[in-house]
Amino acid sequence: MSARIPPPLPATKDPLDPWRKRFPIVNRTNYLISNSLGAMPERAREDLAEYAETWAARGVRAWGEGWWEMAVTVGDLAGRVIGAPPGSVTMHQNVTLASAIVASCFDFRRGPRRKVVMVDMEFPSLLYLWHRLRSQGVELEVIRSEDGVSLPTDRLLAAIDRRTALVPISHVLFRSSWILDAKAVAERARKVGARVCLDVFQSAGTVPVDVASLDVDFAVGGALKWLCGGPGAAYLYVRPDLRKDLLPRLTGWQAHEAPFAFEPGPIRAREDGWRFLTGTPNIPALYAARAGIGILGEIGSGPVREKSLRQTARLVALAEREGWKVTAPADPERRGGTVAIDLPHGAAVAAELNARDVVVDYRPRAGIRLSPHFYTRDRELDAAVAAAREILETRAYERHLHAKRTVT
Repeated sequence: MSARIPPPLPATKDPLDPWRKRFPIVNRTNYLISNSLGAMPERAREDLAEYAETWAARGVRAWGEGWWEMAVTVGDLAGRVIGAPPGSVTMHQNVTLASAIVASCFDFRRGPRRKVVMVDMEFPSLLYLWHRLRSQGVELEVIRSEDGVSLPTDRLLAAIDRRTALVPISHVLFRSSWILDAKAVAERARKVGARVCLDVFQSAGTVPVDVASLDVDFAVGGALKWLCGGPGAAYLYVRPDLRKDLLPRLTGWQAHEAPFAFEPGPIRAREDGWRFLTGTPNIPALYAARAGIGILGEIGSGPVREKSLRQTARLVALAEREGWKVTAPADPERRGGTVAIDLPHGAAVAAELNARDVVVDYRPRAGIRLSPHFYTRDRELDAAVAAAREILETRAYERHLHAKRTVT
């Protein structure tokens, strides 16, 4: 039996609908791709203009008037979203780099702890990183999903043993939107003396995250997706009590106690969160990131999650009514903000949807991913499913069958 479609809320009853006007694209586009690139807040345009004016008017003096600290001040905005204390989050260019900084804190060539436990449904960039680090002594164990949606939690926990140094794992899987039992992973790792690096890229901003209560050692994520902060701004959380015991080999002058003394090496590393910074920060990206991260921090994760649960349930029911396979967890408590629908000719249908200004993406072994956010209205979900049905019925997808795929 198909799931019941939850009734739409009248716009006047949706407490998050007033935020919609701050995001220009959603007023002209059916934008259902926040899991890939969140909509840009209007304020981000103003912030980027401020960056340009500051550079033009202040020149090099801007470094001493706020630019140099932005990797930490913007990090504090992200920290507010993920429950991290001030000064414990630093900003980086992308999650792969942030993860590499974490990896550089460990010496996998010495001692008994050389094992790294991952799952095969991680974002490929991180799997590439850790596979390459086998040349540095990493003994990589990859736990495989049995159904392409969920994780065998028991097998994952069993793999974390006293030889394990680190468990880099996603809170929400990008392909299927499965929510990991991060608390259980952290508890198991703590019991055997391993560390956990939780990737919250697909959770923070749509699923509540509290790194302190989860008791993870590291967390990585980015502003690009649910935080509506644009590309080039990722973050790294390090549990404050671990700082003194960790000295990343991937480092740079922002981590130096006296960077402007321009001393020759070796580095005299800072003792605070700056210890995990590297080289010159990406200032334009940090300006762009502030507005979106700030908005999500202001709204709070509770209301966003409540709306997300209702709208993802609506998408599941709509897809099942059409007879399409849903590649997402049936249990709403295990489902993140995305619903993937595996329908015939999915890549070509997604291309035609985008051509009609219904913005979605497609992932192999998952299907068309639809990701409503707090600015999405119910009727936009209905319209997207109706458009997909019409594209299949009229075979409009055929013009895309041999087209080269682009990044979405």
